[in-house]
Amino acid sequence: MSERQYAAHVGLSRGAIQKAKTAERLVLYPDGSINAAASDARRAETTDPSKTRKPPAPKLKPVPEAAVAAVGDTLREQGLAVPAVGGGTTFLQAKTANEVLKAQERRIRLQKLKGELIERARALALVFRLAREERDAWVNCPRARRR
Repeated sequence: MSERQYAAHVGLSRGAIQKAKTAERLVLYPDGSINAAASDARRAETTDPSKTRKPPAPKLKPVPEAAVAAVGDTLREQGLAVPAVGGGTTFLQAKTANEVLKAQERRIRLQKLKGELIERARALALVFRLAREERDAWVNCPRARRR
């Protein structure tokens, strides 16, 4: 294996491999190429673990509980499996909930375009006006005469 190939194999730079080669921490074949298996073993024996660099842990953004609850509600409405509280939502469950929400949003938008739905504020104003008219009719109704 060449220096470049071995560097890619162990996740180090070519310069680090050259330094290890100079310090005789690698096992070489007679032609100068690197014996990967034997070199891995020798590097493990001769490398101080406290001086090795560990790759940084991937930074995961915390998901708000409200978002997780919304995913659970959406899945529950569709009759799908809902994760246990604190059990965590899988990516597939979140993606399914997202697709369900998109479909619901498109259905509502289509119903508005067809005129099957009206805005809530408009409906409340209409009901309020009709109730006021009926109340006024009852208040202004002449009472039947008593005999």
